[in-house]
Amino acid sequence: MKPCDWAIGNEAELKYHDEEWGIPVHDDQRLFEFLILEGAQAGLSWSTILNKREGYRQTFDNFDARKIAIYSDKKIEQILQNPAIVRNRLKVNATVVNARCFLEVQEAYGSFDSYIWSFVGGSPIQNAWTDISQVPAESAESQAMSKDLKKKGFKFVGSTICYAYMQAVGMVNDHLVDCPRYAVVKDF
Repeated sequence: MKPCDWAIGNEAELKYHDEEWGIPVHDDQRLFEFLILEGAQAGLSWSTILNKREGYRQTFDNFDARKIAIYSDKKIEQILQNPAIVRNRLKVNATVVNARCFLEVQEAYGSFDSYIWSFVGGSPIQNAWTDISQVPAESAESQAMSKDLKKKGFKFVGSTICYAYMQAVGMVNDHLVDCPRYAVVKDF
């Protein structure tokens, strides 16, 4: 048995694959972190974002949505000078917008967790892929999530980004069946 093909590129990807990817996340701050990181990945490789993850944590107050939601224009300009993150104005601005929207969802639903997990009925979708070519880039659930997040004002939440988010936070188990993590994640 070997890990999923995408995770064998470098040690950081393998560690992420073996310790985080696909494990259900129910902590609001971690759910927010992944939402921001998946949006930052748009047009880039996950490896790029993974290598900048600590930079993101330091730059964005450890993904404290309450702090990010009140960032000033001056603070945003400072962030855009930081090489520890992807310095894309649209993505940085989206982080601030998304923090505000995230807080509104928390207030309306009691937690972001209860809102976001509703798209899969509260339980992970268990797939049984045998080849990486079978893993979709989006699903009906990610399309519904994207549509609703956009309606609520979120940015960088297209259907493909939402599907990658679902994989990351364990809403869907897309480990290949011959991956040693498949059964571990399935039993989570």
